[in-house]
Amino acid sequence: MTARHTLIDSPVGPLLLTADEDAVTGLYFQPHRHPPADGSLGERTSEGFDDVARQLAEYFSGERREFDLLLEPAGNDFQKKVWLLLREIPYGETRSYGQLATTLGDINLARAVGTANGRNPISIIVPCHRVIGADGNLTGYGGGLDRKRFLLQLEEPPNENRLF
Repeated sequence: MTARHTLIDSPVGPLLLTADEDAVTGLYFQPHRHPPADGSLGERTSEGFDDVARQLAEYFSGERREFDLLLEPAGNDFQKKVWLLLREIPYGETRSYGQLATTLGDINLARAVGTANGRNPISIIVPCHRVIGADGNLTGYGGGLDRKRFLLQLEEPPNENRLF
């Protein structure tokens, strides 16, 4: 199978899923700040998206905290390092750009971490929504701050005061 895409419904609106062979290459909101390049989507088909659609449904219903999918996001080496760090942020927790930069070994990389975070092509599954400002405020999100707030609230433990 080659590049392909599909649209699925979700509580945050339609999601565009892209894949190549067995790997998920993208998950984009409609609209999305950084959509996939024109012509890169391949054929529209629902074939080969059952597992990712099921895992997303489980996530939105509160049954799934981690995704078990083969991911192949396209990006440079630095972006891929940041995206791997995003996958290490536990469900229901957040990190600041500075914290991620420090993990990479240089607090001065915070702005570059923010740029890489904003270019994450696999939203939700690679949880860029879990990155917030150093002051605890929500900052930019490819799908919009309302969606970011929704995802963070979805992940909050029950019976706790909401942060957002």
